[in-house]
This record gives sequence, C-alpha cells and structure tokens, in this order.
Amino acid sequence: MRILSLLFFLLLSFSVSAQITYSGNILDSNDKAYLEGVKVEVMGKDHNSLSNSRGYFSVKAFPGDSILISFPGFISQKKVLSAERYFLIELQDKARFLPTFEVKEKPYSYRFKDGRLVLRDENEEELPSRKGEVLVGTKSDDPNGGITISGPISYFTKKARLAREYEQKKIWHARRAGYYEIIESDSIKQELKIKYNLDSASWDQMIIKFNQFHQAHEFLDWSKDRVQRSLFEFFEVESMLSY
Repeated sequence: MRILSLLFFLLLSFSVSAQITYSGNILDSNDKAYLEGVKVEVMGKDHNSLSNSRGYFSVKAFPGDSILISFPGFISQKKVLSAERYFLIELQDKARFLPTFEVKEKPYSYRFKDGRLVLRDENEEELPSRKGEVLVGTKSDDPNGGITISGPISYFTKKARLAREYEQKKIWHARRAGYYEIIESDSIKQELKIKYNLDSASWDQMIIKFNQFHQAHEFLDWSKDRVQRSLFEFFEVESMLSY
C-alpha cells in the first residue's frame, strides 16, 4: 500500500508539473481596447482566470485542453490549446449584430439600435437619410477654422489608423516576448520571493522599480536569458542597498 501510495503521489506530481502556462491579451475587436474582467476557463476543469486592466490572462492547462473566453455582451470564443502558448484574442460585441428597427405606435414610439431601446420623440424632425454622403465642415472649437470630414472617408481613415495602431501594438508585444516569459514565470517569482523574503506587495514594488530602471529600452528584442540575468542582478543589488 505504501508503494502504491508513493507511486500515486509521484504520478500526480508529474501530472501537475507537466501543465503549461498559457497566456495572452484580450481586445475589443472594434476599437482594439483592452478588455478587463474577461473570464478564461479551462473547459471541464476547475481552472479559470480573469483578464486584468491590460487584458492579460494566464491559465495552466495541458496541450489538447480547450479554453472558453467569455465576457457579458460579447460573443464567446473557444480555443483548443496546442504548442502555441501566447494568444492575442479579439472579442466581438454582440450588439453590432443586432438589427436596427423602430416601433411607431401611439402614444409612444421606440427605436432599437446597437442593443439599446430608446424612446423616440414624436416631434423630432424626420431628416432624409444621408448614408453614404461625405460631409465637410469647419470645427466649431477651432479658432483657426480647421476642417472636419465625416462619412465614409472619415470612417475608413479611422479604421486604417486603428489597424495601424493594432499592428504596432502586436509588434511591440512580440518584441517583449522574452520579458513576458520571465516576468510571468511562477517558478522564478517564487524563487525570488523566498530568497529575499518578499510578500506579494513587496514583489510588485520590486518589479515596478525593475521596469522603471529599464524604461529607456523596455526590454525590446531582449532574449529571456538576458532578461533573467538582469532581473536576478537587480534583486541582488537592491537587497544589498537595503541593508
């Protein structure tokens, strides 16, 4: 029995250690803004995570497991995990798929658009549709008489700008892959916390100082080995200065 129990615990430990940390960032597909509070759960298991203020999440799972990404008002996504350990996920707002319609019946009229039901003023002027027009005017708050453009041109201009910003953000995160792999490593975090007797708050403060110390280059294009050496050296110097 003792041998069987020992084998059971060894197998259990091996199983837990074989888990992989999967992480990523979650964005609103419309404006590319980070989504906070998105639930990421490993399906069929009691493992889940909520994204933080920069849309970041991290869960432990095995290759072949599936994760479900869900957020109120957005379309859920399911992903099957494989060798890829980082994801950039975009969620689509459900309201953008809802139809627009009006209900006109005395004594009230309603308009349903983008997922919201609003009371329509019976006296509001029925303006002809200007869909597809390009409107040019002056900016009311610009003393120099700046020009403002609305319509399809402004829409596609904004869309192109957001697409460029999104691509730049992806490139920036990719160039910091070495930093993320080290700074989000649970084993490195626990090793340093134990070695220097740090609680969670102290750890956060040290990482903030570490980031500020390197803010000139932001770890762009640094390998994970270089980041790890720099992190360990920083903690060693800070511990000596604190005495």
